[in-house]
Amino acid sequence: MRRSRLAAYATSLLLAAASALTGATAAQASENAAATGYVALGDSYSSGVGAGSYIGSSGECKRSTKAYPHLWAAANSPSSFHFTACSGARTGDVVAGQLGPLGSGTGLVSITIGGNDAGFSDVMTTCVLQSESACAARINTAKAYVDSTLPGRLDSVYSAISAKAPAAHVVVLGYPRFYKLSGSCAAGMTEGERSAINNAADYLNSAIAKRAADHGFTFGDVVPAFTGHEICSGSPWLHSVNWLNIGESYHPKAAGQSGGYLPVLKSVA
Repeated sequence: MRRSRLAAYATSLLLAAASALTGATAAQASENAAATGYVALGDSYSSGVGAGSYIGSSGECKRSTKAYPHLWAAANSPSSFHFTACSGARTGDVVAGQLGPLGSGTGLVSITIGGNDAGFSDVMTTCVLQSESACAARINTAKAYVDSTLPGRLDSVYSAISAKAPAAHVVVLGYPRFYKLSGSCAAGMTEGERSAINNAADYLNSAIAKRAADHGFTFGDVVPAFTGHEICSGSPWLHSVNWLNIGESYHPKAAGQSGGYLPVLKSVA
């Protein structure tokens, strides 16, 4: 009986010590995260095109104070924040012009990239202005690029990030599906075109997620967050065709940045 009580007492001490150690480790991790710098890279989905409130000094890069990187930095107060994402950026642009702030003190990096390489803008232009068969053909061309060329381009970006910021936690964010099928849109594209575009987004996301995982990065899937807020839904977080400001077409509104992208970054950062 006495030996049993001693064993139970020893076990309770070990559990208490383990709990204290776990708590201390978690607190230390939190402190370390707060003490490191954050660098936001990528294309228009990261710069915040479509969200408004653009920072004047960012020029044609159109970095927005309502973009998810700016919102995350404001809420978490990293030791430093560098926002180099730029509208229209491709993989080569990130490597050539966005990686300057990365260094040994960088603790978090976020990025969206690959959509422009795959011809996102041309796909949407073709599908809006031309026939369903032309839309399908252009999407197939984009998918072929995603299969043959994009993985190597992503590798070059991801390897460059790791080389310059080896201690950083890198979060690669994907792209939303654009359309709610059988939704409220009465005109415009056919349902077949909308479905094909959604499938193309999934195809692109899958390729990006695989390359991110192979580099030890975290992939943040934003599709669930945007579900119910696509174009043709009752509460869209994405712009449809905006003829007054064509560059904002098919980009997240401010609500898409704060309600779609930000929560995903927060959940994995």
